[in-house]
Amino acid sequence: MTVQPLAGVRVVEFVHMVMGPSCGLVLADLGADVIKVEPAPDGDNTRRLTGSGAGFFASFNRNKRSIALDLKSEGGMDLARRLIATADVVCENFRPGAMDKLGLGPAALMAAHPRLIYCSLKGFLPGPYDTRVALDEIVQVMGGLSYMTGLPGKPMRAGSSVNDIMGGAFAAIGVLAALIERARTGRGRHVQAGLFENNALLVSQHMSQYAITGQAPKPMGTRDVAWPVYDLFDTADGGQIFLGVVTDTQWRVFCEAFGLDALLSDPELGTQAARRAARARTIPLIAEALRPHTRAALVERFGALGLPYAPVVAPPELFDDPHLNAAGGLVPVQVPGGPATKLPALPISFDGERPGLRHDLPPVGAHGAEIARDLGLSETQIAALRAAGALV
Repeated sequence: MTVQPLAGVRVVEFVHMVMGPSCGLVLADLGADVIKVEPAPDGDNTRRLTGSGAGFFASFNRNKRSIALDLKSEGGMDLARRLIATADVVCENFRPGAMDKLGLGPAALMAAHPRLIYCSLKGFLPGPYDTRVALDEIVQVMGGLSYMTGLPGKPMRAGSSVNDIMGGAFAAIGVLAALIERARTGRGRHVQAGLFENNALLVSQHMSQYAITGQAPKPMGTRDVAWPVYDLFDTADGGQIFLGVVTDTQWRVFCEAFGLDALLSDPELGTQAARRAARARTIPLIAEALRPHTRAALVERFGALGLPYAPVVAPPELFDDPHLNAAGGLVPVQVPGGPATKLPALPISFDGERPGLRHDLPPVGAHGAEIARDLGLSETQIAALRAAGALV
């Protein structure tokens, strides 16, 4: 792996679940030395989640080193403070006040280390809600995203931890900006990122639509689309495919290819606006024309015609996606105590190269001894900390 623009930057993270680890993942994939501080002896509880949380740890903790410390012990806390003294960045996403109680809050650490960038990832930025505990789904519900994703009277969460992941990415953007500023000023910053505020940005387009039109936006499942064809269609083999026909040229190409000459020559369908207004009449005819074809056949045909399309795909199908596999889009990892797999890389490239794997998913405390040695501890001191349970 040669893409390491953040090589030489050290990040110490006290994080769990998704939002905090997502921030660290971005920085680690970009080459930073990200050290994950986990509670001794069992490590981050995220490792043991089941159900829809079973993939959290594997998805957001590659390219990190792990040290497991008992922060309630004098030895564990001393080692944590030594480690922080070497850090450019400290990240945390525990409930408000938790790090302050440990003496590791932003005020204390930034006073001791003026160049430190301290990143707090929380449910809410400072304001009336900032003491509340939040989860991704909580802010989706209170921030309008569930309303827009579902059907009238049936709000539905988005199909991914969108606020956690995107909030972590915005936190990483803040950290990068603070690093650039520090190069000029010599001083760090307290960077904060909020789930709720992230969600507000996601629904900004719907807020601005209302401000401009005066009409409340409809949930996406029932919305009035802006295009003549912008729909899911059933296929002969029980699949589904999305098709967009959004220009006059695409309309002509599509109708000619699928024998819809009557629609193409209809004078009442001569403009985009007219075709959009006639959707109730045209979409059933289009669906009938597409239904005899398999999903694979339509993928090939739409691609050849240059039409915007996408087959409906379940996440497991992405393991075999030819584009992801050909372009370095999947990173091979070994889940500790579990299977070998491959998971999505960051969605960026540098001169055509995707960030890859430097460190596999770490077992609990896998790098504790080497990190302690880097901090100047002797083998005798390391053994004593381990015997006391302060270091795994």
